Amino acid sequence: MYPILLESEEHRDLLDNIDKLRSQGISRYVDLPEIIVCGEQSAGKSSVLEAISGMSFPAKDNLCTRFATELVLRRDADAGIRISIIPAPERTAAEVEQISKFRPQVDINRHFLGQVVEDAKSMMGLSDRKVFTTDILHIEIRGPSQPHLTMVDLPGLFRAGNQDQSLEDATIVREMVCRYMARPRSIILAVVSAKSDFALQEVTELARKIDPRGIRTLGLVTKPDTLDAGSDSEAAYLKLVQNEDVKFRLGWHVLKNRNFQMRDASAEDRDNAEEAFFSSGIWASIAPRILGIKSLKPRLSNVLKNQILLQLPSLLLDIESNLEDCRQRLKQIGPSRKTIKEQRQYLLRTSQEFSTLMKAAADGNYSHAFFGSALEEDGYRRRLRAVVQNTLTAFAADMDKNGRSRVIAKHAFQDGLTGAKELSRLAYIEEVNALMRRSRGCELPGTYNPMIISELFAQQCRPWWQLATKAKDAVLQAVRHETRTILTYVANAETSELLMRFVGKTLDSLETGLDKKMSELVKPHTDGHPITFNHYLTDNVQKAQAARRRVKMENALKDLFGLDYENKEFFVMPTTILTHLLDQTEVDMEVYACENAIDYMEAYYKRKAKN
Repeated sequence: MYPILLESEEHRDLLDNIDKLRSQGISRYVDLPEIIVCGEQSAGKSSVLEAISGMSFPAKDNLCTRFATELVLRRDADAGIRISIIPAPERTAAEVEQISKFRPQVDINRHFLGQVVEDAKSMMGLSDRKVFTTDILHIEIRGPSQPHLTMVDLPGLFRAGNQDQSLEDATIVREMVCRYMARPRSIILAVVSAKSDFALQEVTELARKIDPRGIRTLGLVTKPDTLDAGSDSEAAYLKLVQNEDVKFRLGWHVLKNRNFQMRDASAEDRDNAEEAFFSSGIWASIAPRILGIKSLKPRLSNVLKNQILLQLPSLLLDIESNLEDCRQRLKQIGPSRKTIKEQRQYLLRTSQEFSTLMKAAADGNYSHAFFGSALEEDGYRRRLRAVVQNTLTAFAADMDKNGRSRVIAKHAFQDGLTGAKELSRLAYIEEVNALMRRSRGCELPGTYNPMIISELFAQQCRPWWQLATKAKDAVLQAVRHETRTILTYVANAETSELLMRFVGKTLDSLETGLDKKMSELVKPHTDGHPITFNHYLTDNVQKAQAARRRVKMENALKDLFGLDYENKEFFVMPTTILTHLLDQTEVDMEVYACENAIDYMEAYYKRKAKN
């Protein structure tokens, strides 16, 4: 790319193209190169803009501007000024139409924009309300002495509130300035007043925080005439502007503001007074290229030009990427649907595509491109039948592992279990015995109240509701995800979001019905009386009791013949064996009843858990 000279036609075209993008609202989606003017309210930003443009801006040190101002300067043989408001993205169509009518006629020779700013505030609705807006006041000034330059002046920073501006306002301004500073293609013009210590001024703190390497920050010192000659403050600022303290890659510049005595002086008189000031004292030793308005204008123009050229390749890529996204969205939206018939046809087609994909997902037919690859997480989550089946498989395993509130050891002598849900049979027998004593009725010794089984079973299956709810929620989540994903696939984002609102209500109703049905299934087990006509119940009880008797007999034989009695011959009287085995019989009728109740409860649980 051949070099572009300052103030050339190519330079103007370059800035005009960027401004054209900005006027079309591209900056809402892509950060555009620009110079943003930041500083505290008393830093003299208005005087800087006045010195650059030749037009007088309203300056009130203790009053906060509530919108950004875009200043576009172009060198032209004919002088002129054009003012408008760029409406905020959140404005309604009616508000945009109203704001677009703001085209005040301004005499370029009057050099004062105070009334224009007030009229703009009124148009933005800020006259009587202390609020901020993201509307932008656009001021374009043309003339033979103007540089090719575009700048955005932001509201001034302040810390303490007063009757006209609150601490909340200070926070809003700070956030606005930070948003502009954070744009990676912006050049930060940090305006610092020499009337106070630069280290205490918030703009330098923010600039170093957001642009820590100082790559895209240019410092501007104003009011140097307020420094006492020979003072430490003057020496500190001298070091600062020579880029020896707070270092910015773009360096520093010094500008003398118009003081109160020269408030009515012409621009030429102002520039002459500035030149005279910088030609004496310590400023005479500073390079002229960083002093005064005459060197600041071309310096800013050159900085902005170089930034645009530097960012142009990535800017074009970003724009093309966003355009491609828009093309895809337009393609997804489809042709215009102006009539009721066209809208109905679109909804019918969308409904049919949705039904086809949802049926395929529920049936496990994943041949459509929508389902993608099962190896990827997104592809798997779109396979609804697989997700639901895996959820139910996990639920079955969860029920088998965690469905019991108590895990009871098989035999009475298996003690010493330490798990949170584990309990030895001896300890459980004691609990059941205590429950039986509190539930005694007309039963004989060694028997028990039939309601004991109900209480034991209800206690044992207490985790069922929580486990079932967990599985139900997982299935519903999968269905909701599938519904939203399919809607997003067959319709554009806005339409799918609207459709999801209606479909979501149906899913909510289904969830309510599912909760009711789940309650119908679980409640009989937790609140009802156990009942079954399955003969496997007694089979399981007998098997459990036989297993315990076998263990007791084995222990009795070990006591009689020793631990290694197997595969050995012994001579013993049958009555001796019989007597020894009878000694193992449970003589405590309460314990016997507890054992029996536990056996029936566990056998019943085993049958119901399989259902």
